[in-house]
Amino acid sequence: MSNTAFKSDVEAADALKSSYEKLRKEIGQVIVGQDETVRLLLTAIFCQGHCLLVGVPGLAKTLLIQTIADALDLDFNRIQFTPDLMPSDIVGSETLDNERNFRFVKGPVFANIILADEINRTPPKTQSALLESMQEYAVTVAGEKHQLSKPFFVLATQNPIEQEGTYPLPEAQLDRFMFMVNLDYPSFQQELDIVKATTNDEKKKVNKVLGAQEIIEFQHLVRRVPVADNVIEYAVGLVHKTRPNSEMAGKVANEFLDWGAGPRASQNLILAAKCNALINGKYSPDIEDVKAVAIAVLRHRVVRNFKAEAEGMNIEKIINDLL
Repeated sequence: MSNTAFKSDVEAADALKSSYEKLRKEIGQVIVGQDETVRLLLTAIFCQGHCLLVGVPGLAKTLLIQTIADALDLDFNRIQFTPDLMPSDIVGSETLDNERNFRFVKGPVFANIILADEINRTPPKTQSALLESMQEYAVTVAGEKHQLSKPFFVLATQNPIEQEGTYPLPEAQLDRFMFMVNLDYPSFQQELDIVKATTNDEKKKVNKVLGAQEIIEFQHLVRRVPVADNVIEYAVGLVHKTRPNSEMAGKVANEFLDWGAGPRASQNLILAAKCNALINGKYSPDIEDVKAVAIAVLRHRVVRNFKAEAEGMNIEKIINDLL
């Protein structure tokens, strides 16, 4: 794609960093703390990836995504996943109009940013309808393909507390998400600020920072960022270390993992490292950029064994030992 808005890639890279800083500032007016979460969500958007957000209720997951959509001047839709939700409720369906002709009525998936709330509450058939749109940027209804408008970003949430009556996403479907982001409770000071900000009558206004076309240009720019061979080798080597009983397996992987990450993890590590370099004012990623995104890329792609669970060895600790 020829870059029309900028004279050079260096100018575009500087513009991406500047836009990222403005976005953080605007989002920070509404969202207190959660800096790491905001960094990862914006990185995923600039990399054309999708995110899975895991956190207990009441941590402002919906507000966070609504705020990002407002700052990005994009269409936003929220889908509340329930056990009786059908694929047609997401993608749309064919209906008869007044002239008795079939007409396609678009579902809520036809937006730029989709919040798939509690995706593990709905059966696999409905989950897979959303996952097709994430992968293909299109939906198929009655044999006809309908393209989704770009940029297209899905943020799915899961509540880690209630597992009864849920349909956990299989590993192959989890792999479609670029990042899994764990949302923690706010600190005491952050919670004080949240309560002060949300219990008065003042409504914070979020200014638009980027439009759809600029985001698409930045997505192409991220892919054009050059990467040194040693950085790619480090990322691929890290993924190979997660595969137990393989030639390059790490000691901790052999001891605590049943399954390691696939090639999609290597691709996402490099893409995310490229974007991480740009938002930090660098024109090419180094190994530190790979490490900065490694946990979010790998935590949902490796499977702990019984020994790890029995000994309380969490995924983050295992990945840190492999870095």
